Amino acid sequence: MDNQELLKIAVKAADDKRAEDILALNMKGISLVADYFIICHGNSDKQVQAIAREIKEKALENGYDVKRMEGFDEAGWVLIDLGDVVAHVFHRDQRTYYNLERLWGDAPKVDVLSELNS
Repeated sequence: MDNQELLKIAVKAADDKRAEDILALNMKGISLVADYFIICHGNSDKQVQAIAREIKEKALENGYDVKRMEGFDEAGWVLIDLGDVVAHVFHRDQRTYYNLERLWGDAPKVDVLSELNS
């Protein structure tokens, strides 16, 4: 199994729970933390938690380790560390405030629509 497959699993899991504005960034050569970042948001605390829980469960079901999950109880910004893929699940207001897309603006975007359809 590779990190492209893990990216696909995590993006699909987020989409299954109706995450909004799903964005994947290719962080290879930009960050030592992970090869890919997924950024998405939900419109309520419950939705943010549902998205994060689904990403974690689908990764585990497919044999991937979940290194750490932080921020779940607060549900403002949940970080799911899957090793080569890190998912950032925000509450809508927190996503606007932190604006990771701008912070990592030099990272190439991955076509998540093709990930959902393949």
